[in-house]
Amino acid sequence: MTTTRPTGSALSRRRLLGTAATAAGLAAAAACSPAAPAPTAPPVPASPSPSPAPSGTRMVPARPLPTPDTVSTEFAPIVGAPLAAGWNDVPPDATGWRALAAQSAVDPDLPALIAKLGVSVKKDVIAGVPVFQISPPQVPAQRRGQVLMHLHGGGYVLYPGEVGAGEGMIMSGLEGYEVVSVDYRMPPDHPFPAALDDALAVWKALSAQTDPRRMGVFGASAGGGLTLALMLRARDEGVALPAAIAPGTPWVDLTGDGDSRNANEFVDNVLVSDTGWVGAAAPLYAAGHDLRDPLVSPVFGDFRGLPPAILTSGTRDLLLSDTVRAHRKLRQAGVPATLQVFEAMSHAQFLEPGVPETTEAFGEIAAFFDQHLGG
Repeated sequence: MTTTRPTGSALSRRRLLGTAATAAGLAAAAACSPAAPAPTAPPVPASPSPSPAPSGTRMVPARPLPTPDTVSTEFAPIVGAPLAAGWNDVPPDATGWRALAAQSAVDPDLPALIAKLGVSVKKDVIAGVPVFQISPPQVPAQRRGQVLMHLHGGGYVLYPGEVGAGEGMIMSGLEGYEVVSVDYRMPPDHPFPAALDDALAVWKALSAQTDPRRMGVFGASAGGGLTLALMLRARDEGVALPAAIAPGTPWVDLTGDGDSRNANEFVDNVLVSDTGWVGAAAPLYAAGHDLRDPLVSPVFGDFRGLPPAILTSGTRDLLLSDTVRAHRKLRQAGVPATLQVFEAMSHAQFLEPGVPETTEAFGEIAAFFDQHLGG
């Protein structure tokens, strides 16, 4: 694979799992995204396959995919952008994965994002694990004394360092929370259960300092899956649980099952397809463990007794089914759970700053935390 750093809109979309593009990045996305050509004739149904499709399989004709007018003006260029460059660059070996992770850790837009949000970011170590302490310009009265722990996304392989704390910065800046973002260890050098061990160590330390009834845990993509895996392990080990959690588009099934893995393939312009790097990241992370182990793929676990949860996804998200299945499993286990799904949104695009959908998504998450975290 190439390790040349992508530029413009492609890099902004790949950053979505850890941080997000600034307004300048969004402008670049709009400039770099060619308008979809208008069809000269109605789409023609695909010709019958020369051999019968497997039973229960429906053949879908190729067709244009327009940007709907039901999204905000600010979000429309992101919806209509091309597929993320490099989505199918799969590193051939451990050296390649390390290079890809190092590449993902560089984000020249990050200082502007921090300045725009007005947050302070301090590197620290808790229980031997590197973290970032993120403080807002002002903490609302009802959120004083509350702490949120953040687990970043990136397929368990990308966004080490400060760039991975981008989602935590957005939460802190928009909603006024004190946030601790965990810079957990990752493959190829530290596969499962290193990330989970780090998350649990930090959670134990934080919950020993602050009443867990005044705490929440959140994260998107792999961070959402890790949030749920942490809840399963903490519950089973008798560790106090937070008052609420917010897994965003959680990667809860590393086996690749789920309807949207097929229905939204090449519709999602961020992850694109399981045939790309994200699919290869699953066995790299599991490192020989059963992909159906609930601590690897939480959707196969028992959700009884987990904290109330709010889950976020989009109609074009490759992991929409992961999100929906996790939500249904929480409900079936008697856990209060809310699901918010955004129009035309691909994977984790609710992390784009400066668009109404992001403000709304984080506002809903904060309102949910307000209902469950003690004052």
